[in-house]
Amino acid sequence: MDAQIKAVFLDRDGVINQTVFWRGAQRAPRDLSEWAWIDGVQDTVRALSARGYLLFVCTNQPDVVRGWQTREQVDAFHALIARELPVARVYACFHDNAAGCACRKPQPGMLLQAQREYGVDLASSFMVGDRASDVEAGRAAGCRTVLYRPLPNGERVQADHEISALHELLTVIL
Repeated sequence: MDAQIKAVFLDRDGVINQTVFWRGAQRAPRDLSEWAWIDGVQDTVRALSARGYLLFVCTNQPDVVRGWQTREQVDAFHALIARELPVARVYACFHDNAAGCACRKPQPGMLLQAQREYGVDLASSFMVGDRASDVEAGRAAGCRTVLYRPLPNGERVQADHEISALHELLTVIL
């Protein structure tokens, strides 16, 4: 595979779709009736794809193991993303914090899997997320990092770039 393939890795909840308030915090929507796209995400990712970037979604989804959602509900979100956005693949980690797996962000496992499967050049790629764990996963994989919106609860992390609207990704990346 060509090692010069550049990619944009996108977190799901809070970057692609809006979060909802339930169980005392901002979380993933529970089902498709609560799904809402982040403003500008469709046009932004289509523009990145048109410029030669391979797009991936990398998302932690522990609500299945916690019993708060079913795998079918999460799969329905990912099928919607695959239909509506030009993504090569949606990677999801279904483990909880204590599992210690290599795929749960801030570990870089999902990004490294895309590197192996698609020949992604991580140094030419970007990880876009709204949490410290997203930025840390991107940094650990050797990607440039983009923080979208302020972090919750005063959480701090140093990303290569910070944006407040998703369309700003085009300026940062292109």
